[in-house]
Amino acid sequence: MNGLKGKAAVVTGGSRGIGKATVERLLQEGVSVLFCGRNEKTGQATLAEFKEKYGGNVHFVACDMEDRDTPKMLVAKARELFGKLDFLVNNAFPFTAKAIDATYEDWQHAFMAGPTAYARMIAEFATDRRVTAGAVVCVSSISGHIAQPFRWTYNAAKGAVKQLTRCAAMDLAPNIRVNCVSPAWVWTDEVAKATPRGTRDSVPQAWDEYHLLQRLQEPEQIAACIAFLLSDDAAVITGHDLAADSGYLAMGPEGLGKTANFAGSK
Repeated sequence: MNGLKGKAAVVTGGSRGIGKATVERLLQEGVSVLFCGRNEKTGQATLAEFKEKYGGNVHFVACDMEDRDTPKMLVAKARELFGKLDFLVNNAFPFTAKAIDATYEDWQHAFMAGPTAYARMIAEFATDRRVTAGAVVCVSSISGHIAQPFRWTYNAAKGAVKQLTRCAAMDLAPNIRVNCVSPAWVWTDEVAKATPRGTRDSVPQAWDEYHLLQRLQEPEQIAACIAFLLSDDAAVITGHDLAADSGYLAMGPEGLGKTANFAGSK
């Protein structure tokens, strides 16, 4: 993709899942990357894997996005390592799924480690006087667009990401573009936890019936969308939420019509 090679990026939550796939895609495109994660052991293992594949243009730091000092530390660390910072990918986000039973602490964690951390990272990235041009991508979800059972905290927090994206895009234009992506069901360890047996065949309807493309999404596919939004190929796109969802949001309650009984159905 145009405009990626030789640039520098921070990717939050880059040790696993979509974040890890994003780090790898950016490394493949010639971007130097600093990524973070809460688990030191997982992060170091991911770092070792990437260094073996791509050399020394990748670094890891263990941190918690909810901590007050994390955004300033991450941006400063990237400047120290690379001498510049061109891209920010806000990916780390808590999977706190509570509803009427949510405590004050649940709500605080869902928002402070989620959209609030996103906002603070964008602000830290954008207020550095050395930033004259750049791009930000925030990872949202189809959960920010629809109602799902027993997910007040997660869906409300993800829903805030789209509005944050629009507001940040307005205030940071024309020099910094800000977009977000909304994946549907992506095969990650978190999704595996939600399945009865931790396997892809545990909930086949989630992949076969909930997506127009009738297949489970892979982290690498979402990473490609993120890389595109960062690249110069997306130079005219800002304030946009890319539905990287295999057609999930395009469907209604009848899904693909496999079980629907109405005139004209197969």
